[in-house]
Order: sequence, then structure tokens, then C-alpha cells
Amino acid sequence: MTETQGRPSHRALFAVGISLLAALFFTLTYVLNRANASADAHWAWIASLRYLITLPLLLPLVLRGGGFAPVWRSIRTAPWPWLLYAGIGFFVFYASLSYAAASGPSWLVAGSFQFTVIAGMLCAPLLYRDARRRIPLPALAAGGVIVAGVLLMQFGHAHGALDRAGWIALGCVLVSAVAYPLGNRLLLLHLERTGERLDATQRVFGLTLASQPLWWALAAFGWTRAGWPEATQVWLAAGVALSAGVVATVLFFRATGMVRDHATALAAAEAMQAAELLFATLLGVAFLGESWPRGMALWGALLVIGGIGLFAWVASRPVADARETEVLRTEHGT
Repeated sequence: MTETQGRPSHRALFAVGISLLAALFFTLTYVLNRANASADAHWAWIASLRYLITLPLLLPLVLRGGGFAPVWRSIRTAPWPWLLYAGIGFFVFYASLSYAAASGPSWLVAGSFQFTVIAGMLCAPLLYRDARRRIPLPALAAGGVIVAGVLLMQFGHAHGALDRAGWIALGCVLVSAVAYPLGNRLLLLHLERTGERLDATQRVFGLTLASQPLWWALAAFGWTRAGWPEATQVWLAAGVALSAGVVATVLFFRATGMVRDHATALAAAEAMQAAELLFATLLGVAFLGESWPRGMALWGALLVIGGIGLFAWVASRPVADARETEVLRTEHGT
């Protein structure tokens, strides 16, 4: 089954499931980055090494899949959109997230990034000229439940006011949370206009390739500030590159590509990233000896779980999806 085939309701649920799996692999980013920051790795190296290592890891997958030639032809034909969307969706996203990881506590970074649950929806009126520009109210309500749960979990961890570094980290994470879905949506729109068909692996590889000049520049900055990274830091970055840069990102792009024409299902696939906070909590309890959330944090976790279930239900409603598809087909003239 291709990214856009199958019954709309089944496709939406499948996309939600794939996105949940992606969230599990994305969660390792926080754990490994926390370990890297604890080893005094400079944030510029943490960010740049992930994508410098991701590129060669992706190359065999692209060659075995849709091939390198269509990606290179697309970039060569329209280099500026690729550079711009790679700069937004990959460079701004991960450079900001890495700087935040070096500035604020991990619970703040992991929790605040869940603003991405509604960020894509809020960007929709600025991006689309068809039915997708409408913000789906049921999806927004489900996203609001998740955000409320995240805030309760945040308050449960906070134990007081944020310091200056914490506020800087919060600002960087919010920028990151908007940049990631924005870059992805912009690329999907660009390929839609040009009529090019690139699968998830090809899209991730193309953005990784287009962002390389920015990562090399950031690596040079990291070298001027901290010298060469240690071997342990490189291995930790390689773990992030494999789990988040390859597995999680390809899964996430696969999920969003499947439902690119359905505003509610697309929002639901993006919203599943909120499960990262739940996965991070479970991993902390299972492997780091951390305690189960209690009080507000526990109620927040339950709200997040409820919001994820509500999103899955909203996204899979066949009547709403059929109407949405019909409107899009009419406006696209297909």
C-alpha cells in the first residue's frame, strides 16, 4: 500500500499507529542527548553530529528504495525550496532543541516540545489554499486535552519557578516545536505542486542532504568553541542519528505522507508525538529507577493518554473523512 492508498478511516488509524511508533524512537533523543550534555558535549556538536551521521545511514535505504536520482533531480530543479524547508524543518528544529537541552532540564525540553501537537494545525491557514486551511475543531479540542495533560505533567515536575536558563530553553523548544511540522508540511506542499512522488525515505534523505551546509557550518562553530568531540559523544550522537534521524523520522514522514490530504488525520499523526513524554516516563521508571508520576503529573499523564485516544477516534471517523476527501478532490480538480 502506498502512502495515499486505502480506506480513509483505516489509513488514518494506520498513520496514527506508525506515528506512535515513531514517537517511541524519538524518545531516545532526550535520553541520549541528556547523556551527551552530561558529558560536557557542546550543543553545536550534539546538533550537527546527528545529521552529519544520518546522511550516510540513509543512503543505503534510499538506494534500495525509490533511488537517489529522483531526489537529486528534485533538489537540482528547485534548490531554494529544498534549502529553505530543510533549514526550517531540520536545522532550526534540531539546533534549537539541542541548545535547549544544554540550557534547561530534560523534563522541560521533553514536555514543552509537545506544543507541536497543535503547532501544525495552527500553521494550516497560512499554508493551504484549499479545505486543509480550515482548523478542524474536533482535532483542536483533542490537541487541547493533550496540551493540558502536558502542562499538568510539567507543573508536577517543576517544583518552583524557572530560572533565566529555563526560560531560554522554553523559548528554544517552542521554536523547535513549530519548525518541525512546518518544514514537513511545506515540503509536502512543494512536491504536491510539482507533481513529484518521493517516498518518506527519499524526503528525509533530501532534507538531510539539503541541510548539510548548515550542519557543517554549525560543526565548525562547535570546533571553535569546544574543539573536537570525544569518541563517547560521537557514539551517543550516532545512536540519536539511527533512532531519531533514520528510524523515527522516516516513520513520521511515512505517517504524515499517508494522510497529507486530510487535515484532521494529519493533525492526529503529528499529535502522536505527545506520547514521547509518556514513553520517557516509562523508560525512566523501567531503566533509570525514577518514581511513577504522582498527583498532578499522574493526572496529566492520564489526560495525555485520553487525548491520544480521542485524537485516534476523531481522525478515523469515516463520515468526516469522506466529506473532507470530497472537498479536496473537488478543489484539486481530480
